[in-house]
Amino acid sequence: MLSLPPLSLYIHLPWCERKCPYCDFNSHEARDIPEQAYVEALLLDLEGEIPRLQGREIQTLFIGGGTPSLFSATAIGQLMAGIAARVPLARDLEATMEANPGSAEAEKFAGFRAAGINRLSLGIQSFQDEQLQTLGRVHNSDQARRALAMVRDAGFDNFNIDLMHGLPGQSVERGLADLAGALEFDPPHLSWYQLTIEPNTVFHKRPPVLPVEDTLADIQDAGEALLQGNGLRAYEVSAWSKPGSECRHNLNYWSFGDYLAIGAGAHGKATHRDGRIERYAKRRQPADYLASERGGFGASQRWLEPEELPGEYMLNTLRLAGGAPLANFSRYTGLPPDAVQDTIDRLRERGLLQVSGSHLHCTATGWRYLDSVVAEFFPG
Repeated sequence: MLSLPPLSLYIHLPWCERKCPYCDFNSHEARDIPEQAYVEALLLDLEGEIPRLQGREIQTLFIGGGTPSLFSATAIGQLMAGIAARVPLARDLEATMEANPGSAEAEKFAGFRAAGINRLSLGIQSFQDEQLQTLGRVHNSDQARRALAMVRDAGFDNFNIDLMHGLPGQSVERGLADLAGALEFDPPHLSWYQLTIEPNTVFHKRPPVLPVEDTLADIQDAGEALLQGNGLRAYEVSAWSKPGSECRHNLNYWSFGDYLAIGAGAHGKATHRDGRIERYAKRRQPADYLASERGGFGASQRWLEPEELPGEYMLNTLRLAGGAPLANFSRYTGLPPDAVQDTIDRLRERGLLQVSGSHLHCTATGWRYLDSVVAEFFPG
């Protein structure tokens, strides 16, 4: 029988100071951000989401972008208060906000903490000025280090450092130097992921010279050893944390949980008591979003077909080092366990999956070829 999974809230603030050449997110350069009008629109949008609550509390929220820290602490405080007035929030709510390490944003950290944000995710990407310039970042390495010190000073014990590897011309030594720079600040959580060239980006039109496959593999292997030696463990494909400091919001994504979505271009997922699962998105362009009236923020909405559900479930849960809980497959999709048994057997024979107790895991090889493993669970 299908059960309602835990519920999160995603909030998208789409503006940034400068669009990075690798970025394919819904972000827009702007000098004058209409923050008051946007906060009011977000709260009106949230009111339209209330039927999707289905009687649940919000367990986590995440403010992403763009560069949310371009907003004032006053505006974030107004947003957080407005959310609390409209939907039930868990007593132990995890409230994450993405932030840039530029000096103007870093000066706001204490204000964000006072507004109710209890977890920051800092977009460092690299501690090397040459790489930061190549990546189009607006901060330098000194600003990155000062911002990380200010995170602690502002009272954030729970924070994330966003770091890339496989950067243009990067050697193993330089890749490890970036990790060492992050480890100086004893982060409870680290997002460490490889730069990929996405369509509709500047890098896609003018590709940089990236390290060869052997170098990428060496960076990955040496970096994993360094992180493990410093008490961090990979609990997801590109997320590392100390025990107990995993990002609960992202864990809900990867566990096939539900998440409401507000803001320009935000994507959501909602399970309904009649057994249907919905995916939806909001108007992408900020001007169109701001011009929307009550009930008019949506851009797309569809119900998942039963044959899509095995792939949708595995697409998320197999990213986890702990694996996909087999019991939750039926609870969250409403399908019987034998709906995926033939596929599991086939992938086990190929050495890509294994069953350990109550969980389905990728093998080391399967995790490296995760996209191919997940594709086996989709029709066709």
